[in-house]
Amino acid sequence: MKKLMLPAIAFSLIFASCKKQEMKKDIIAPVAEKQATTLEKHGDIRTDDYFWMRLTDAQKNADVKDEQTQKVYDYLNAENAYYEERTKETKEFQGQLFEEMKGRIKEDDESVPYKSNGYFYITRYEKGQQYPIYSRKKDNLEAAEEIMFNVNTEAKGFDYFQLGGLSVSPDNTLAAFATDTVSRRQYFIRIKNLETGKLYKDIIENTTGGSVWANDNKTLFYAKKDPVTLRSSKIYKHVLGSDSALDELVFEEKDETFGAFVTKTKSKKYIVVGSYSTVSTEYQVLNADNPKEELRMIQPRERDLEYDIAHYEDHFYIKTNKDGATNFKLMKTPENKTEKENWVDVIPHREDTLFEDFSIFKDYIVLEERNNGLNKIRIKRWDDTADYYLPFDEETYSAGVYGNPEFDTDIIRYSYNSMTTPSSVVDFNMKDKSKEIKKEQEVLGGKFDKDNYVSKRIWVTARDGKKVALSIVHHKDTKLTKDTPILQYAYGSYGYTISDGFSTTRLSLLDRGFVYALAHIRGSEYLGREWYEDGKMLNKKNTFNDFVDCSKYLIDQGYTSSEHLYAMGGSAGGLLMGSIVNMNPELYNGIIAAVPFVDVISTMIDDTIPLTTGEYDEWGNPNDKEYYDYIKSYSPYDQVKAQKYPNMLITTGLHDSQVQYWEPAKWIAKLRDVKTDDNMLFMHTNMEAGHGGASGRFDALKETAEEYSFFLMLEGKLEK
Repeated sequence: MKKLMLPAIAFSLIFASCKKQEMKKDIIAPVAEKQATTLEKHGDIRTDDYFWMRLTDAQKNADVKDEQTQKVYDYLNAENAYYEERTKETKEFQGQLFEEMKGRIKEDDESVPYKSNGYFYITRYEKGQQYPIYSRKKDNLEAAEEIMFNVNTEAKGFDYFQLGGLSVSPDNTLAAFATDTVSRRQYFIRIKNLETGKLYKDIIENTTGGSVWANDNKTLFYAKKDPVTLRSSKIYKHVLGSDSALDELVFEEKDETFGAFVTKTKSKKYIVVGSYSTVSTEYQVLNADNPKEELRMIQPRERDLEYDIAHYEDHFYIKTNKDGATNFKLMKTPENKTEKENWVDVIPHREDTLFEDFSIFKDYIVLEERNNGLNKIRIKRWDDTADYYLPFDEETYSAGVYGNPEFDTDIIRYSYNSMTTPSSVVDFNMKDKSKEIKKEQEVLGGKFDKDNYVSKRIWVTARDGKKVALSIVHHKDTKLTKDTPILQYAYGSYGYTISDGFSTTRLSLLDRGFVYALAHIRGSEYLGREWYEDGKMLNKKNTFNDFVDCSKYLIDQGYTSSEHLYAMGGSAGGLLMGSIVNMNPELYNGIIAAVPFVDVISTMIDDTIPLTTGEYDEWGNPNDKEYYDYIKSYSPYDQVKAQKYPNMLITTGLHDSQVQYWEPAKWIAKLRDVKTDDNMLFMHTNMEAGHGGASGRFDALKETAEEYSFFLMLEGKLEK
């Protein structure tokens, strides 16, 4: 694909007035042009002065920019230039911070090898290289290394590069893989012969990146995206060596509130086509030995019925919320009688325990649960002769099962870390209960000692009486007083739970006297499914209230003060940031809103925008007046008002498909127009990246150094 060529920064009308002042270092912020657009829904009229900032993909990718496109690029580049100029005093420190963070990382690191179908697979990095190398060894770890992909080579010439979706054929000779060079999560799928290194001519465009092989080693199933909305809606079947334009459509998801995906059971017996929405799922299967077979329904979709499937011997095992199992339970059904009336309980529903996931082995089933906010790993033999939990001793931590493709084994691999304990990968023998630590994360630099840091959980009483967990970590020498800087972080949407984990980059804040506080607010599933339900749709404001109440607690209890309290969140967590600064701007000295979802009402009304229709059951459908009114009442862009706001840094990516760049661009323009303070207000647009930021591991560190330097600048902690 042709790389996007960016025009030179054109200050024109935006920056022309500040040349003289720049000589005096009195730098004036860009002022976006106003072009009033009237928007009407349910008789409600809104005036959007910055609607013109929205560009189509065609406009962004055109070789010659039209007038509107040029104006948008000029504005984004002017904001970048203003940000760079106003923060240039931090640049040297950012470099120091980057080197400090990089210095903690083992540059020539590699993953713990995992075994699959006779090969050990390894992901490793070489010193100084940005991207991983994917390799494998046959039968044992002493065998010769076969390099499958050196992503450093593949990424040459691209400002952004992502390789993923690796799928090896059952006979181990072929690998399907996916690449994205724009950061819009629209992947090309290619196929490589692992024996010869040959790339086949087959190219499949606009996919999710994932693919699965049938057992014939020549048929590949994959999901294709709608080119406009990016909804994953069609499952195709490709035969090796054929023209992808002739690929057979296997399934089309016609309900715009659903997406579709394809996977394969761990037993390798079935190709699985799934359809999903926020509140409902549906699965169909076909025999992987016969890719020409028609799909067979497991259980037709029903509103508010969620289920996931796994295959074992002659049954499907099903994680589901059937029968009012709010926190989910495990059921099973004969593989030839799969409708819900045939499902029977295996692990019943529990009011105090969220059933999150399960893994099937020949002699064991492993259950991942969450109780009182903490991860639990439960080991259970199929013959019921053993049923126990792995022991974890810290007050708060993160643990999870991963990388277990082998079926006939007594070994389960899991990860463990906490806010003070670096990550470790552990192989646990489920039979004799012995364990082997395969790898402990190395923190280089010679300065890290886990005993220098302390963490704990605090339970904050929210305004409606609910108890909200606040996990904090800091250096043992940091005293908690009104002068202590605290960075409060949260997400709080989609039921996604951020566990209390370790971060090498965070040490750069902790070692400079910061406290890091992770708020487990409603909208996550930290305290079970009801915790999520109580923070979505018409309960969404509980998410924002919980965060604010945690902030007030930290101030009221003397942990910090509003002069030293900071907040950060990204994507839906950026919506959180936008809401809290409208609600209680006086609580915070500084905010970072990363790729923030802030123009909620306009985005949710427009079903041509990627992901919108699939979000109706998260935020509500504003085509219904009740939801329209509720969403508008908290939508950060719509609720900006003439008041004082804290110092703010807003980040975005030009090619973001999750939250379009124009949301933060419009937001900062409106904030700057009406706010009544002189606090810093910056926006930085990565003109080469999307929702996830930079693709290289070192470039990502530079972004973190940039963010941390903003907070440290506000605290006056920039070392020279």
